[in-house]
Amino acid sequence: MANTEVPSREELVRRAADLVPLLKKNASRAEDDRRLPEETLEALTDAGIFKLRAPKRYGGYESDMGTVVDVLAELARGDGSHAWVTAVYAISTWMAGLFPDEVQDEIFATKDVRISGILSPTAMAQPTEGGVILNGKWAFNSGAQHSHWNTNAAVLALPDGQFAPIMVAVPLSDLMIVDDWYTAGLRGSGSVSTIAQDLFIPEARVLHMGPVLGGQIASKINANSPIFRAPFMPTACTTVSAAAYGLAKAAKDAFFERLPGRKISYTEYENQAAAPLTHLQVAEAQTKIDEAGFHAFAAAGMLDTKAPAGEEWTLEERARVRLHMGSVALRAKEAVDILNTASGGSSVYSSVPIQRIERDIQTINLHAIMHPNTNLELYGRVLCGLEPNTVYI
Repeated sequence: MANTEVPSREELVRRAADLVPLLKKNASRAEDDRRLPEETLEALTDAGIFKLRAPKRYGGYESDMGTVVDVLAELARGDGSHAWVTAVYAISTWMAGLFPDEVQDEIFATKDVRISGILSPTAMAQPTEGGVILNGKWAFNSGAQHSHWNTNAAVLALPDGQFAPIMVAVPLSDLMIVDDWYTAGLRGSGSVSTIAQDLFIPEARVLHMGPVLGGQIASKINANSPIFRAPFMPTACTTVSAAAYGLAKAAKDAFFERLPGRKISYTEYENQAAAPLTHLQVAEAQTKIDEAGFHAFAAAGMLDTKAPAGEEWTLEERARVRLHMGSVALRAKEAVDILNTASGGSSVYSSVPIQRIERDIQTINLHAIMHPNTNLELYGRVLCGLEPNTVYI
């Protein structure tokens, strides 16, 4: 175990920006293969991107959330699938830091370890001597084929007939992979299904979520680290919102790269850039990109302010992070929709990035935890004095 010098926010963003050309080059290949190419995985590893949320004692950076959002958004300018998988790895790596310290020693013993995970408790755990027996299937397991460990949610059956939420740390080699990721968007994310069948999980690798949701983690060493004092759902929600924000910026890049010399067919406009309609479209799109960024960094700012201070989170603040996440997804999609509409018929070719960006942002907006309507309703309920209709807050 050794602490390493933590790069600055500016340095990490620069490293991410340097990777954008490579991600763009491999975006189509990732879609065709339905998983990330080894070339870009190695580049992301070499740049230290997967260390953003790893504990410092294992060579990680314990980067604050503002840095995470900045880096992930920059990666999404290159490709949405790469940014999405990196976001999932960041959440799951952070999640590993909540487990008992001896479990972390086991997980982070793997050099350049990659950790994926699922927040939906679609598996059942039955108590047994020394641990639990796990059975179930997790769909949408992004980046699983390239990861070494999973931190997955499950439901623990209690002796009194009740059930309790848990997270389990599982080596990927212990799970069955079902290659079922045939989708319209985020095709390169390799979000396959994984299955546990009568799998024994030692008690140390079972994290009871009741205490975690109440602010108590199992790790003693990480207990005083600001990023590990942050609440579970606001951390996860803010992380994934960065990919949506970055996709909106990618759409702007893609549109302006093709704008010079383009005309508007069946009109007298020989230069699309001279048309008032184009001026309105790009201005409106930029406004929505700025709004998406506002919400992404507002959520990050809450985490980076409250966690170091050890401040308690109110229900309204937790719901507001869900609001910010839904708003990022919505505004980013609106921006992409405008720029995609303005891109002309030739943009439907698979070689033109805007069509992939459109499919990726649509997929993100359909994600259950990111769906804008769900998040707006949740925040509205809380503002109206009602109890939230979910535990994911």
